[in-house]
Amino acid sequence: MTQISLSRWLKGILVGVGFCGGIIYFWLVPYFGKSLMEAFPEFSYCYWPWLGAIWVTAVPCCLAFCYAWGIAAEIGRDNSFSAKNARFLKHIAVLAVFDSGYFFVANLALLLLGMNHPGIFLVSLFIEFAGVAVAVAAAALSHLVQKAADIQEENKLTI
Repeated sequence: MTQISLSRWLKGILVGVGFCGGIIYFWLVPYFGKSLMEAFPEFSYCYWPWLGAIWVTAVPCCLAFCYAWGIAAEIGRDNSFSAKNARFLKHIAVLAVFDSGYFFVANLALLLLGMNHPGIFLVSLFIEFAGVAVAVAAAALSHLVQKAADIQEENKLTI
């Protein structure tokens, strides 16, 4: 597989993931929220705070998507192991930590305000754990890509 075809595959996968994320954030979440609101009208006051809290989590995901697109573009330019890709991966790790931390705090705040169920709070800890796992993986990849970029740069300077 050439670098260009790998880059195209990665971009195609990113488009698919972005499309699925858009469906989840802007169709499924509001749909399920409205159906819960109809089933339990006494909790209808929770709909907009929850929807807003979930939509805010889309912002770091979109930014991480842009960084991932930049990584795919660099791979297409046959520049896989570069300081730029290491920096992009580091940004993705920071965004994942921020998103997980924000979701935890927002979920806890909604729990303390009486707009959340303790069971939902406990189940959401798995989502937050997944975000931290993505952050750790991106940070480790960033470190490895940076080391490979340094080695590649040293080899270019060697006669």
